[in-house]
Amino acid sequence: MNKNSNGANNMTSGNSMKQIIAFFLPLLWGNLFQQIYSLVDSIIVGKGISDKALAAVGATGTLNFLILGFVVGMTRGFGVLFSQSFGKGDMELLESHIRSAKKLCLIISVLFTVICILSLKALLLFLSTPADIFKDAYNYFVIILAGILITVMNNLVITILQSLGDSKTPLYAMLISSLANIILDIILVMGIRTGVAGAAIATVAAQFISYYYCHIKVKKLGILDFSSSTTDTTLELLKIGLPVAFMNSITASGAMILQYFVNLMGSGYVAAYSACMKFAGLFEQFGMSVGLAIMTFVGQNMGAKKYSRIRKGVREGILLSIIVNLPLAILQIFFPGFLAKMLLSDVQIISYCSEFMPILGIALFPLGWLFIYRYAVQGIGNTFLPMLSGILEVVLRCSFCMTIGRQSFRGIAISEVSAWIGAFIMLMITYYVILELKLCRCQK
Repeated sequence: MNKNSNGANNMTSGNSMKQIIAFFLPLLWGNLFQQIYSLVDSIIVGKGISDKALAAVGATGTLNFLILGFVVGMTRGFGVLFSQSFGKGDMELLESHIRSAKKLCLIISVLFTVICILSLKALLLFLSTPADIFKDAYNYFVIILAGILITVMNNLVITILQSLGDSKTPLYAMLISSLANIILDIILVMGIRTGVAGAAIATVAAQFISYYYCHIKVKKLGILDFSSSTTDTTLELLKIGLPVAFMNSITASGAMILQYFVNLMGSGYVAAYSACMKFAGLFEQFGMSVGLAIMTFVGQNMGAKKYSRIRKGVREGILLSIIVNLPLAILQIFFPGFLAKMLLSDVQIISYCSEFMPILGIALFPLGWLFIYRYAVQGIGNTFLPMLSGILEVVLRCSFCMTIGRQSFRGIAISEVSAWIGAFIMLMITYYVILELKLCRCQK
């Protein structure tokens, strides 16, 4: 791996598998620590306040994905152009992309903050949020929404670093911010007794700490030091970033439908669903981290026009995904009760998790492959087809939820994994049949 003194890594030459693993591991640990402090939030809220407080926080999960997923997905889309510019060795173009991206993130974050806070109550009512957890759900999420700008800018600087092959700095930032989040959780929730609002404040504060740490490293890279005027690439960024943003929000809308049906079952099922999805979010980070490593790898090599290297890297990513997901699938399939007891106290609610979690475990492998193909296609520069896969996920979730999902909690789990499997199949066919042929023609 070609590494400069500031930590940026050129992944266009050398042993591809070693490069992918070397990039993947810090990325994985960073994503895991992000999920861990989210899990700590849940443990402290569930054990330190009540199961209903945990249900209130969990009830905002799909809204979080819908709203923050849009703006964060947009920054991830920008990363495709960052990687390709770096792979080409065109640092002035990279600078133009970054400066334009910062302006876009500022404008969109402010707009989203105002609109979403004003419409939050209506959104919670639309989701049929149970009355006994409505107030806590509102108090928690309004603080999260107030910190949208911090969240987006944190993801932008992380995307810049990862696009340049630096996955270690985001890891260090996450370690520091996770520790701060845990300390603040203990002080605000269990010490001062600020309720769910304290957990939200701790989360936003942790995001700011991560942003500040990564921002300092981006400045040290010297990629914004060109004296010549840069070209405004706003339209190019929107073209590549908006489909990723819409894909996240479209996928979230499908998850909102599942949340709606779970909410109708009562706060006990909401708490069980929240616990199951917390672990699902934690375990999916392994496959997602492999996918993100592949996106950076593919993006840089696409810029360098090394197409055969792209194909080899994707194959190696599939193998790595299988290896890392195997022990996680075993945990979800055979030990769901053990996992649920970490977050929940009520025996009946824990039993609900034993119906739901094994189904997610079985489908963990196609979920990992979905991440590989989705991020590979994005790295090549096509973000439209992955957006269509998000639409397919919504269709499948709705179809299954309207049939078997409304009949049982296990049906909700089947509705969720049907979306994973369907999108995986679509993107696999897209990659091998369409994009592989296109790349082969480019080589001739």
